[in-house]
Amino acid sequence: MSVVARHHFAVEDYHLMAKSGILTEDDRVELIKGEIVAMSPIGIRHMSCVNRLNMWLAPLLAGKAIVSVQNSFRINNYSESQPDVTLFRHRDDFYAQELPKIQDALLVIEVSDTTLKYDRKVKLPLYAKAGISEVWIVNIAALERYTKPADGKYTEKQVLQSGASASVLDITVPVKNILG
Repeated sequence: MSVVARHHFAVEDYHLMAKSGILTEDDRVELIKGEIVAMSPIGIRHMSCVNRLNMWLAPLLAGKAIVSVQNSFRINNYSESQPDVTLFRHRDDFYAQELPKIQDALLVIEVSDTTLKYDRKVKLPLYAKAGISEVWIVNIAALERYTKPADGKYTEKQVLQSGASASVLDITVPVKNILG
């Protein structure tokens, strides 16, 4: 019986692959726990939800946070995630010199049309271990709000349906505006 050996890449390796053309900006991949993971194609419901999140959050948070849509940020030496929407601390240079870091992430939002199990089992613990204070998983039918990370998991979870509201920073958005 042979054992399959895996090579885990560091974030620096991942960036070198992009710089050398091995990975291109058209490749839908992210680096999770040292492995280059292909991301699912974006479906219509997924796209629509991300667009709604962007439309509602960006004007309400202008000057308070940067609403970043489907852009990467470094979690640790072996993970660079590409969430659907991330709220980063406001910076006047809009992170022109470097990618945002874990401490810059105020809220991470994953839209899970076809990736719910993966987002819950792989990405959510990764975010909790990194200490991201709040994560939303929008599973098309509801918004799952995770807070208070401890020991690699979130200790509080709320499931918000269409009639509820979600608050972040000092703004409130009706969940129905996110779900559509």
